[in-house]
Amino acid sequence: MTLDRFRSVADRALAPLVAGFARLGLGPNGVSVVAIALAFGAAGAFYLGAEATWLYAVGALLVFLNGVLDLVDGALARELGVDSAAGDLLDHVLDRYADIAIVAGLAAGVEQYALGFAAITGVLMTSYLGTQAQAVGVERVYGGVLGRADRLALVGVVGVAMVALPDPIRGLTLVGWLLALFAVLGHATALQRFYLSMRALG
Repeated sequence: MTLDRFRSVADRALAPLVAGFARLGLGPNGVSVVAIALAFGAAGAFYLGAEATWLYAVGALLVFLNGVLDLVDGALARELGVDSAAGDLLDHVLDRYADIAIVAGLAAGVEQYALGFAAITGVLMTSYLGTQAQAVGVERVYGGVLGRADRLALVGVVGVAMVALPDPIRGLTLVGWLLALFAVLGHATALQRFYLSMRALG
């Protein structure tokens, strides 16, 4: 299901945006900081969305922009010839904080804290297994049932849908069902990446 396989296509589509940032003199670290600010803005919008459902659409837009900038910062670093291990580390750290903020905002907004905990542990384990594979000498693993691009896309779709469909369905709102999906598929993806890494290690 993962959209991460289309990363190279997205990089080509975003080339004009990368060139624009380069002309403006904004470096990849600056783009990363803007991206995480958007993620925290989205978290706030989702938290307040129960009181004003239109804020879910605002959150969805901010998540979309966060995802775009997450692709732009790496492409910009390569374009400027400043890509480095330190920049890669910063990008991953900020991405994880962005993931935590977005899921926490969603969970707190609908008061589904147990589902939120299950969802964020699945999300973090997915990302951990992807990079830990590289740490033990295997190529970084992006595959699996549910990658980061998939999660951001689903958050965006659900955020827009919540404006029209805010009421619970079989006991959970769409956000609640999304958190349940992240919990199940997140851990499934983490286990899938673990299996792929172990197989590569022989």
